Amino acid sequence: MWALVEQIFPYAIVFTIPLLITALGGLFSERSGVVNIGLDGLMIFGAFAGALTIYYLQDTMSNHNLVLWIGLLVAAIVGILFSLLHAFASINLNANQIISGTAINMIAGALTVFLARNITGSGNIRITSGFTPTDIPGLSSIPVIGDLFFTKTYPTTWFILLVLLISSFVLYKTKTGLRLRSCGEFPQAAEAAGVNVRKIRYLGVILSGAFSGLGGALIIVTYAGEFTGTVSGLGFLALASLIFGQWKPLGILGATLFFGFASTVANVSQVIPELAVVPPIILKIFPYVVTLIALVIFSKSSQAPKAAGEPFDSGKR
Repeated sequence: MWALVEQIFPYAIVFTIPLLITALGGLFSERSGVVNIGLDGLMIFGAFAGALTIYYLQDTMSNHNLVLWIGLLVAAIVGILFSLLHAFASINLNANQIISGTAINMIAGALTVFLARNITGSGNIRITSGFTPTDIPGLSSIPVIGDLFFTKTYPTTWFILLVLLISSFVLYKTKTGLRLRSCGEFPQAAEAAGVNVRKIRYLGVILSGAFSGLGGALIIVTYAGEFTGTVSGLGFLALASLIFGQWKPLGILGATLFFGFASTVANVSQVIPELAVVPPIILKIFPYVVTLIALVIFSKSSQAPKAAGEPFDSGKR
């Protein structure tokens, strides 16, 4: 049993990281008061932009790792640009935030596949290679812990964990974090205290776009290797992780690790003898069944930001 865990754990972390950064983006958006269910679409845009950037630069630049980091940066920027559509509709036009997010999800797959077919001649964009997993010298030799956490790790894993720590610090230890949380709980009171609610909400949605785009591109540069027009619904799993994690950074870390394990079981089952005996269809639906069960169990105790999803009306008290 322990050998099976050691086999699965490195893969689980790889699947967890895109979920984690995307859920963190959703956290900033919803904490500011804007529900963003367009995370899946933003991930698709990020995956497309990252893959296309790397596709064109991989043969012209000798520093391969730099190309990959540039691809991640472009993905984050594209995520921001498309999240601005959701921000404008939700904040300036007071549109229904669910409908606005759904529109992003609907357009993302169609538009990116259309562009991919016109640019490359097919719906897929393949990169020659992504980041190479490595063992952390010294730490990987630690008994038990070394095999689980410091073996076959990607540089992006440590980068995203650093972003998690910074996000937690910003949310709970800075004025900006306090203002952002107040806009998601009592926006009228925040405005009375001098906070520009619309500006803070724009910041929250922009961060959700940057993080989601980055999450989509991480899939390309770690385990996928090509853009196929979909991220297999990971944006919705990120949303579930946000709810499961009670809108808290460390809670989200635990939730995404849980769902990362579920996704890993489904994706690597055929190369692990102990799991190969289970019918593939059962393992494929396993992450989504687990998600539904978790949401049913924890939905009653969830404590979402009180003003999340409500258009801001400065005259309301």
